[in-house]
Amino acid sequence: MSLTLLLQQLINGVSLGSLYALIAIGYTMVYGILRLINFAHGDLLMVTAYAAMYGVLLFSLPWFVSFPLAVIATGAIGILLDRAAYKPLRQAPRISLLISAIGASFLMENLALVFIGGVPKPFPRPDFFGYVFKVGDLHIMVLTIYSPIITLLLVLGLLYIVFKTRAGMAMRAASRDFETTRLMGINLDRIIALTFLLGSSLAAASGIMWAMKYPQINPFMGVIPGLKAFIAAVIGGIGNIVGAVLGGFLLGLCEILIVALLPSLAEYRDAFAFLLLIGVLLFRPTGIMGEPLIE
Repeated sequence: MSLTLLLQQLINGVSLGSLYALIAIGYTMVYGILRLINFAHGDLLMVTAYAAMYGVLLFSLPWFVSFPLAVIATGAIGILLDRAAYKPLRQAPRISLLISAIGASFLMENLALVFIGGVPKPFPRPDFFGYVFKVGDLHIMVLTIYSPIITLLLVLGLLYIVFKTRAGMAMRAASRDFETTRLMGINLDRIIALTFLLGSSLAAASGIMWAMKYPQINPFMGVIPGLKAFIAAVIGGIGNIVGAVLGGFLLGLCEILIVALLPSLAEYRDAFAFLLLIGVLLFRPTGIMGEPLIE
């Protein structure tokens, strides 16, 4: 492989990894507090993509208005998801929460299938983000550069909230000891709602960039990215925000480089992610930055 091609693939891997990282943060935040794998999280990408598309095409909003509104709406849907599917089961066994999460995922996908249809629709990507410029022999799309930058800015903002605000302190306390935090007078329902709001909004931002990167959307577009982001969260250490980001970038790089080095196996790229998950669970179940959890 030439140096130019390697550099091209590294840039593509970082861009893809940044999208996985944003989605993985939502998984890791919810798990950190509720010990719940929110399998409906990936479908929020689909919700955001359709909301942004209809904002532009149906309501004739400019993209710089429609896209943020779609992110805000998805954050609100994340809160609604907690209120409807998870809050009534706070005291139930965790398997009940898991089943509820799977049911919520199927519900969102099939509602989209019934009301929107299963035919893929083109996403209205602004021409600016699709522009490709050349640096020597490299061909780089503007979105490829903006994706990791936007991801890092959003992650820095999240880290500020988690480590520098009172709400963030409450979130960290709840992740360590849920019941003791409740006894200290902290309104856990609000903290959990904030967690879902932040996690869902980050997934929504990733959904917008994903739809622009692959500008064709359908009701099941969030399934594979959601599963891979979950793998990224496990690799980094589920429950650890920085670990989720690191896991996302590592997964994106590995996925792109494997395809580049072994093009004959390109159709099995999704399988590599699941093999990586099995390897991590076998040899380091807590992930790169995870800590053993005391039940």
